[in-house]
Formats: sequence, structure tokens, C-alpha cells
Amino acid sequence: MINFETPLKKLKYLVLKEVASLTMENKLNKEELEKVPYKIIQDDNKAEYRCCVYKERAVVYERALLASGFVPNNNITLDLKSILDKDHIMYVLSAACDRCPIYKYSVTEACRGCIQHKCMEVCPAKAISRINGRSQIDHELCKECGMCKKVCPYNAIVEVMRPCKKSCPTEALEINSDNKKAMIDRKNCINCGACMAACPFGAISDRSYISEVTRALCEKNNVYAVVAPAITGQFGVKVTVGQIKDAFKRMGFKGMVEAACGADAVTVNEANEFSERMNSGDKYMTSSCCPGFVGYIEKKFPGEISRISGTVSPMIAAARMIKKEDKDAVVIFVGPCTAKKCEISRESIKDAVDYVLTFEELAALMGAFEVELDGCENVSVDDASLYGRGFAQQGGVTAAIENYIGEIKKDISFAPVKASGKDEIKKTMNMAKLKRLNGNFIEGMMCQGGCIGGPGTMIDSIKSRAQLIKFSRQSDKKSVISNENLKKFEDVNLNR
Repeated sequence: MINFETPLKKLKYLVLKEVASLTMENKLNKEELEKVPYKIIQDDNKAEYRCCVYKERAVVYERALLASGFVPNNNITLDLKSILDKDHIMYVLSAACDRCPIYKYSVTEACRGCIQHKCMEVCPAKAISRINGRSQIDHELCKECGMCKKVCPYNAIVEVMRPCKKSCPTEALEINSDNKKAMIDRKNCINCGACMAACPFGAISDRSYISEVTRALCEKNNVYAVVAPAITGQFGVKVTVGQIKDAFKRMGFKGMVEAACGADAVTVNEANEFSERMNSGDKYMTSSCCPGFVGYIEKKFPGEISRISGTVSPMIAAARMIKKEDKDAVVIFVGPCTAKKCEISRESIKDAVDYVLTFEELAALMGAFEVELDGCENVSVDDASLYGRGFAQQGGVTAAIENYIGEIKKDISFAPVKASGKDEIKKTMNMAKLKRLNGNFIEGMMCQGGCIGGPGTMIDSIKSRAQLIKFSRQSDKKSVISNENLKKFEDVNLNR
């Protein structure tokens, strides 16, 4: 039995499960998808979060469309234009957007109606007037410059921003001036999923590959799962990674490989690359395992692109290793990240991973295949190193490289700067751009706290962190170098 932290996560699970079930039955078509809202929200149900049942069903239908691989709001036709673009992962569900009736600046009860009224004097748009003894903002005129807030001696003017817009690290969230609904600027979006995690109404969701993965399993292909170490604790504190591996086999997967095994290989390659760069005169290098961080640099700091490590992510390393051993392999990455769905379409590495599922989607897949984790066996796992598994949280990449450099006694100064979350990353990259970085290696993770804080998780990172640490310490391989799994990567291309 899966415990859902929020009703939104449960709704997403139910929709994804229905889509996977329809795929298994070869019934994924417009007529069947139109029935999904009525299966989930039945006639005797009352509206819980929207104005009416019909509105809630409209939201479910758009979710079902997106989960099936079609653009929400469009009718399913044979016209391929309605099918989702692989480069676009995040979509706004029009029916779900609450259009948040929030003005950026508002005057509170703290206003004293003072004689100085600096707020009125400083406003360049003349949008503030004194009514009934207090300041009032005319939002039709307000340019949202924030000058009034800065000068108010009582802090009576507050700044409130839509959660989705506030969370976006690249300012890709825009508001439609006509209907006040959220929009995504594709030129700036890095598909990090921060907006999806922030929206309280679930109006932003990610494109799903659950139908493609289900179809591959039903066709008995050689399907392998590459699983991120952040999976620990996602399905309950008593569920082991060994049980999850058994669940994959029961669904028809040929095997499961820890992405942490790829992380061990990446550590060695990236540490050697770092040493070469520093010896050749480079001032600093960044990590490359987080696609959100890489995309952020490409969008906001194009002048620093050359500083990004040329080493692939652990996901790509593990996938290439699998395809080296099995030419017919179909590789599915399972993790907490939505940006990984965009990473797999990059030209230089798109041959490695075929599809990506989040932990939320994995739960729905298990539900469709009627696999209960409580009934699965605790089989043995790959046993990646302590450091490889540590990649899932902030500081993990740094710790792995530092350990490797220390073990082989490289004569190189390693001064890491660890940054996670949009604010830390923005500050760190600005310092690097200005040549004021207090270090020579940037470990960047777009999600706060690292991958365990990703938007596709089942539980909060506060709950999963302890489980990750416990799982990492279970490894018999404390050292990256001595890990026998490294031998599997000897002939694998680890360059992006």
C-alpha cells in the first residue's frame, strides 16, 4: 500500500496508472482517455478542490492527455503536431491553473497614512494615492518596480509573487496578460520542475513516458532500469532497494543497475579531467551530473559553458555500460528528476537512455502491473560504493572526487564550492563570472539539497535523507577505486 503525502500526488498516481493500464490493454485512444475522468471522479463524488465536479474532471482529462504523450487542451488526432516535443517537458494544464489573483505589491494594515508618504513620491507610474487616510495602489497603473516597498518606513507594503513564478530559476514563467494564466517561455525553460513542485494547484506537470515504457515491457523487449540512489525511502522506510529490484523483474524488466555504479566511473573520469584542466591553467570547473544546472549555465551564463565538465552524468555512464553488454537493450532511467527527460534528447548522448520515469511514475507503473512491494523479495543489488550512492545529495559529488584525489595522492589543489537551489547557484555563478569564486570546483545541483529534493519524488527530502545515508553505508565498497564495478566501464565512453 502506497502512502501519499498529498492528495495531488495521489491524483497524479491514479491518472498515470490508468494510462499505463490502457496501454497494457492496447486501448490508449481518445475514446478511452475521455472515460478516465469518470473512473477517477465518479458521479456520486462531490467537488473537493474546484468549483464543481465538471471542473475537476476537466483537469483530470488534461492530465491524462499529458500522461499519454499528447499536448493538453488539444484533441487527439492522427496529426503528429499534437504529439509532445521531446525537448519540452513541463506543461501548464490550462484547466488546473487557478490564475492566482495576486498582485505583486499590496498595502497592508500596517500603513499609518504618514505625512511624508514617500511611497507616493517615489512611484514613477503615479500608481499610489491616499484614500481614507491610507495609501492605496492602483494595480492598473503599477509597474511593479518595488520602489514603494523600499522606502516605506513601516514595511507596510508587501511583495507577493506566484509560487510558480517565484520558484523558476531562469524566469521562464510568465503570466498571460489576458487570462492571467501561467505560461512557460520555452527559450528560457530548463525543465527543472521547480514550478511543478511549487504550484499548490498542480497546474504544471511533466511529460510522461509511462505509455512508451509499458509498451516496451508488454512487447517483451530487453528492458533495463537504471535507478538513482535517491530511490531509498521513497516507498516507505521498510522497503529495501532489493525489494524494488525484485519489483522491476516482476514487471518484466530484464535487470536493474544502480546509477551509483555509473557515478563511481564518473568520479574517476571527472577527477582526472579536473586535474588536467587545473594543470593546463583553467581557473575552475563545474560538475555536469545535474542537467538542470548544466541547462542553467547554458541559458543564463553562456560565457561560462566551457567550464562545464565534459564527463557524462552517472545515468548516461550506466546506460552506455548496459548497451555495451546488450546491443538490444532498452534503457529506462528512474529517478526524481524531470530535467533528465530533456537530457536524454541531447545530440551527443541520445543513444544511451531511451526513456525516463520519475519515482511518481514508477509507483503508477507498479500499480498497473499489480506489483506490491511488500510481497517482493529482498534480492541483492549491485553494491555501488558509498561515494557513488552519495551523489544523490548536496556535497556527494565533492566528497567522491575529494576521496579519489586523496587515495591516488594526486598533487592538485581541490577547493570545492557546493551550491544547491536556485539562489545559491545564481550567487555562485555570478561570483565565478566576476572571477571572485572562492574555489576551483563548483558542485551544482538545481534542486535544494540535491537529487533527494527533486520534483518527481514521493516523499520530502527531510524524510528520505536518513534513508539514503543508511543505504550508502550498507555498501561494502567504501572506496571508489576498489569498486569491482569499475571494470565494466573500461571500454565505455564517459565523455559528453
